[in-house]
Amino acid sequence: MRRFLNPRQGDVSGVAPATAASSGWFRRTWLRHLLVVLLAALLVYLFGLVHGHWDPMHRWNKATADASFLLLAFTMAIGPAARLNTHLRRLVVFRRECGIYAVLLALAHALIILDGWVVYDLAGLFGFAFHPDLGRYVMLQHGFGLANLVGILALVYGFVLAATSNDRSLRLLGAPVWKFVQIGAYVLWALVVLHTAYFLFMHFLSFHRNLPPPNPLIWPFVALVGLVLGLRILATTATWRKRRRGDGAQAAGRTETGKVNQLASEVAQGTAQG
Repeated sequence: MRRFLNPRQGDVSGVAPATAASSGWFRRTWLRHLLVVLLAALLVYLFGLVHGHWDPMHRWNKATADASFLLLAFTMAIGPAARLNTHLRRLVVFRRECGIYAVLLALAHALIILDGWVVYDLAGLFGFAFHPDLGRYVMLQHGFGLANLVGILALVYGFVLAATSNDRSLRLLGAPVWKFVQIGAYVLWALVVLHTAYFLFMHFLSFHRNLPPPNPLIWPFVALVGLVLGLRILATTATWRKRRRGDGAQAAGRTETGKVNQLASEVAQGTAQG
């Protein structure tokens, strides 16, 4: 997660930290936090308008979830995007703050659901409901329970990544352990995509109840996931090609040096014989 939460260290995107953070006032941590907080508040408000036809609980649980997803998508996309377009490097410095507030918005989303949807019934959060005739909880919504479990795992791991996204944790854990923890950014992204996809495409498909209006953000979600994946593939390909060119140039240089050395040796031998 350091790779998308803290841009002060190098990362696999190939963006030089000094270049990414070289834009004057972007170095001011408090200002970056302020800008991202304002952006997060604006996103929640705008997504609240998109979901205005829902009751207040669903309206704001969806709005906070969508805002969190968008910030997280930025943290995953900006590294490879900056690798492909150097003009975007100045934005890499915002990865840390966007990652932090993505996790905090996800927490707000979870708390709204816990308070307003399942009403602190933890069994209900995992798809169970109390059956009065049987006198016990029974499983009613398998997908709902599994999707929420995935979401909880993502939230917990998001806090782990955010909490260790700093130089102190790097020194405390050591580089190998810290890198192993932080590479989980990819795992976090996958968990969030799965959690979101279930509620967009599957949860409200039911034959025994009225279906809500289609979510207008379904295809923007698909496009955003595809964009992140596409940027990663393109950036990886570009890095591979660059390294191949570098290796080829080094090999050519070694070959040329060998030829020069061989020629010099032959000249020296001829001179000695003469």
